Amino acid sequence: MNQTNAQLLNELHKRLKTCTRCSELVDNRTQVVPGAGNANADIMFVGEAPGRDEDVQGIPFVGQAGKILNDLLNETGIPREAVFIGNVLKCRPPDNRDPLDYEIANCREYLHAQIALIRPKLICTLGNPSLKTLINKSMTIGKVHGKVITLKGIKFFPIYHPAAALHNRANMKPLKEDFEKLKKLLQKM
Repeated sequence: MNQTNAQLLNELHKRLKTCTRCSELVDNRTQVVPGAGNANADIMFVGEAPGRDEDVQGIPFVGQAGKILNDLLNETGIPREAVFIGNVLKCRPPDNRDPLDYEIANCREYLHAQIALIRPKLICTLGNPSLKTLINKSMTIGKVHGKVITLKGIKFFPIYHPAAALHNRANMKPLKEDFEKLKKLLQKM
């Protein structure tokens, strides 16, 4: 019997929930936040790591940054249920600190497995950590946001992380502009 993408993704997520590779993250997490959404999504959003709300609920982007992401998806006409949303790290770093290199390395295979199972037509990297992890360590979001980058046959679309608008309201303008570009890009796909 062939398994569906959803079943395979569910099996991967079950394995992820027992991961103990990063002892500091294991000791501080409430639960693993593997990702959520459509297992056959055309669009995948990849952020940095779960925050406090995500750690409690086990779902990515449910806090304040998630509200901004939901609003932007709604304005763009993209139902959240149609996409897959995940993060580079699957566990919340203590005090929401930046992910450490070894933590990113430990989680990388899970992220790549998700991408291989879902096979999205487009991956939207949200912020620098996912941009640097999935595309190129030397790139910065300020220079490449809103531009399509094709790498190994995969199309990427870097976007500012929604949390950037929480820290500085001026970042909401380029964030909205990127989602408008995304909308136009999707109409061509």
